[in-house]
Amino acid sequence: MGTISDPTLDGSEEQQKRSEIYTYEAPWHIYAMNWSVRRDKKYRLAIASLLEQYPNRVEIVQLDDSTGEIRSDPNLSFEHPYPPTKTIFIPDKECQKPDLLATSGDFLRVWRIADDRVELNSLLNGNKNSEFCGPLTSFDWNEAEPKRIGTSSIDTTCTIWDIERETVDTQLIAHDKEVYDIAWGGVGVFASVSADGSVRVFDLRDKEHSTIIYESSEPDTPLVRLGWNKQDPRYMATIIMDSAKVVVLDIRFPTLPVVELQRHQASVNAIAWAPHSSCHICTAGDDSQALIWDLSSMGQPVEGGLDPILAYTAGAEIEQLQWSSTQPDWVAIAFSTKLQILRV
Repeated sequence: MGTISDPTLDGSEEQQKRSEIYTYEAPWHIYAMNWSVRRDKKYRLAIASLLEQYPNRVEIVQLDDSTGEIRSDPNLSFEHPYPPTKTIFIPDKECQKPDLLATSGDFLRVWRIADDRVELNSLLNGNKNSEFCGPLTSFDWNEAEPKRIGTSSIDTTCTIWDIERETVDTQLIAHDKEVYDIAWGGVGVFASVSADGSVRVFDLRDKEHSTIIYESSEPDTPLVRLGWNKQDPRYMATIIMDSAKVVVLDIRFPTLPVVELQRHQASVNAIAWAPHSSCHICTAGDDSQALIWDLSSMGQPVEGGLDPILAYTAGAEIEQLQWSSTQPDWVAIAFSTKLQILRV
């Protein structure tokens, strides 16, 4: 198994220059984080604070290739109410649309990024009956149809927004308990995971029904994250709350995991399928490790369980992990106040 070592430990500047790891230290604990998708904005990411107070911050940072330094643009740093639970740039590789960034928290917000400022484009509140809202735990931006964003909420609902018209397409009660994550699997198909311990798939052509793909074996074991394999939509992966294992599912064979990844030593917090390969996934957790797995042997039993092919040890518990869809050689992780981008 390969390891990526942190060149800052080597100390020599030459080493740092050639390094495959770049680090940015934020002025606060980082939680939400994601890569930009546009081809004209390489090595650009958004990071958001986790502060126990109403005002929080979002920064847009970018790696300067020539100096090897990740810099924040002070003009593109802005205040955000409460810590964002997730942030995503518009999935627009070819730069055909305005440069937008969405965040979830008390509401779904869409921000427009200009050269010298970031402005609130729209604030989307799915709860028509009251000014109070069930906070949003997560959301996903539909790559096949970028006017659609799906959100998940602690009020048991998922809401599908048309962000161009700023209207709700669909709102449905998705689970019996809080919904913790949502992921698109195509134009009109999405899946969600919940505190009720189930993974459910919904088709917008038939909103009355959902398919339960998996239920955690112990009752009342929440599922907290969901990753849908974009390169091979038969597969998805989920994380069980406070568990060190990752469950990989084949939606053609509901209820039985196709493989369980069990090499983390502490709770797993994040998963990311490779954007360019159908059989690679990265996982990260409280053991400070980011592991990359090759699942090409998924169907066959491996004695003693599958081992990762690459491991990186960070300086603290890794809370966030994103794999760049435009630059698939790069994975970003966030731990404590640090953002690191790693070449894989």
